[in-house]
Parts: sequence; structure tokens; C-alpha cells
Amino acid sequence: MEKRFEYTTLAHRYTAKFPLLTYVGIQANFWIVANILLAAIVALQSMFIGQVFGISVSARPWPTLLIAIILGILYGVTLGVTGYYLDKKVFKKLSLGKVILFKALGSLAFLILLLWLVKLTLSDISAWRMIYATTAKFNESSLRYLFYLLVIYYFFMTLVISFINQVNKKYGPGVLLPLLFGRYRNPREEERIFMFMDLKSSTTIAEKLGHLKYSSFIRDCFMDINEVLMPFRAQVYQYVGDEIVVTWPESEGIKNQFCINFYFACKNQFRAKTAYYLKNYDLLPAFKAGIHGGSVTAVEIGEVKRDIAYHGDTLNTAARIRSVCNEYNKDFLVSEYIFTKVKPGHHIKTEPLGMIQLKGKMAKVGIVSLESI
Repeated sequence: MEKRFEYTTLAHRYTAKFPLLTYVGIQANFWIVANILLAAIVALQSMFIGQVFGISVSARPWPTLLIAIILGILYGVTLGVTGYYLDKKVFKKLSLGKVILFKALGSLAFLILLLWLVKLTLSDISAWRMIYATTAKFNESSLRYLFYLLVIYYFFMTLVISFINQVNKKYGPGVLLPLLFGRYRNPREEERIFMFMDLKSSTTIAEKLGHLKYSSFIRDCFMDINEVLMPFRAQVYQYVGDEIVVTWPESEGIKNQFCINFYFACKNQFRAKTAYYLKNYDLLPAFKAGIHGGSVTAVEIGEVKRDIAYHGDTLNTAARIRSVCNEYNKDFLVSEYIFTKVKPGHHIKTEPLGMIQLKGKMAKVGIVSLESI
């Protein structure tokens, strides 16, 4: 069963381990493909014009292909590195449209610099003859037409690639390709772990802050939780009000106790931002969580708004476990099923609560409370 989702798991694993390298590599590959496509379009157009007007235009494909790959690597790596850090520092709170527009304008500025370097290279007629077997004329007019061609093409390709990046970010690493190939069109079974986390005392906090400031508070909380996702290979399933649902393939969540340590890493993240939260909201966020695992079905749903949905008793049980946190005055409850698989380390205090009858469940579920020491 796990082999079906090997690509998604590996993609998420390497993105978590090498975030910058993965992002830059994807951008470089995008632009290599875009440049090869441009080279193919120009070559076919040249042959078309040659046939129509009886002009002999014999292009050598390999030098053109080499130049396309080199420019794709330079362009992709440069935009990838700058885009990665801008996403982290500058673009986090900007709208999708502004992010795409700014990236397009930035790539245009870099393109002008790149074209200047191309001009220096192609100003030598011998370099131009590497591409075309016939005698070629290269002057300011031809450079201007080349500039117009590349500006238009690169600008629209930047918009397309930026849009693909945002879609990929929505679904998470390794999900877009399986979606395109229809992997989730029909229900497929997976073994997954789900964690339901929601804000403690949310009603009181909302009354204290007011709805506008409360929304900003929730946004900041979720942004800080998102900072912790990748190191613990966690994936966001959905946001519902002041609740966030996080998931792992079972093999990934159990590995290195990721599904357990993630919750305590979130607490540490909030603790590290104590000064920020006290200054802006005069309080520190605290979340309660419930976690359970088992078989679920994954399927692509919706027509107006498409998404991947998970169904099964596993989600209901995880949500019910979270709902009894207040009843037992605990912050983090784990099903016995997950507890026996993960076996938390000595840095975590465990307290078995026994078999508990959860609301809407016929059979009782063993639950264990976890606290960091």
C-alpha cells in the first residue's frame, strides 16, 4: 500500500531535508524545459519561414539546446534562490496576485541583465555561427527583436511557473503530479496519522481581542505552526476556524517520533515568540491536540473547488480524542494505537487514562496523555 504513494512520500521527505535545494532544483528544471520549448518553437518557425520563402536556414540543434539548458540553469537557480528567501521574508503576507506580479517583474529585470550577457556573447559572429550553418548577420536590430521575443515569452512563462508554484504550495510537496495523473480520481486506501489541534480558550480570547485582531492572532499562530511542519514531515490537511488538522503517512509519522515531537515543537515555537505575542496580543497561544492513526480513503472531490479529502473512522476518532482534552484537563492526548507504535522517549511524561467511551463511538478507545518533561 505504501508503494503507491512512494513518490509523494519521497518528495515530502527530501523537501523537508533539503528545502532550498529542492525549491531551486524545481525552478531550474522548469526553466530548462521552458527554454527547450522556446528553442523548439524558434527552430520550427525558422524551418517554416525557410520553406515558405525559399530561404536556406540550417540550424544546428545541439548548440541551441546547450545554450537553452545553460540559460535555464542560470535563470532558474537565480530566481529560485531569490524567490525562496523572498517567500520566507517578504512575500508571506502578500496576496497571491501580488506575489506572482512581483516575481514576474523581478524576473524581467534579471532577463534584461541576462540579455546583456547574451549580447556580449553573440556579438562575436563565430558564436552565432555555432548555431547556424549559414552566414548570419547579427546587429542591433536583430538583438532588439530577440529582446522583444524573450521578454514576452519569459514574462508569460514566469506567470505560468509562479502559478504552478502556488498550486504546488497549496497541495504540498509531491501531490501535484499524482493529481495531474489522476491518482486520486478514485478512492485509494492509505495508512495515515491525523492530529487535530485547536486553540485553548478560543471564545475568551476572541471576546478579549475582537474579531479582527483575533483573526490576525489565529493567522500568526498558524504561520508559526507552518514553520514547524517540514522538519517533522507533517502535512496540513485543513484549517477549520481556530483548528488545524495535520497528517502524516503512518510510516513517516512514526519515524523518529515525528507525530509526537511535532506537538512539542509547536509549543517551543510559540514560547520562542513570547515577546511578539505579548506585545501584539498580550497573551501566549496554547493548543490542545488529539492524535490517532489507521486506514483512511483518499479521493479527489469537488468540481467548483477541487481538493483531496480523507474519509474514515480514523479522523472521527482523532477529533473525538481532542474533544475530551478539557474533560481530563490535558493538552495532548494520544490513542493507545499510536502510543504503542511510537513509544515516546524518556523526555516525555506519559499517563494512561484507560479505556474511554468517546462520543459517537460504540467501542471504548485506549487513550494516553503526554507531557514534555
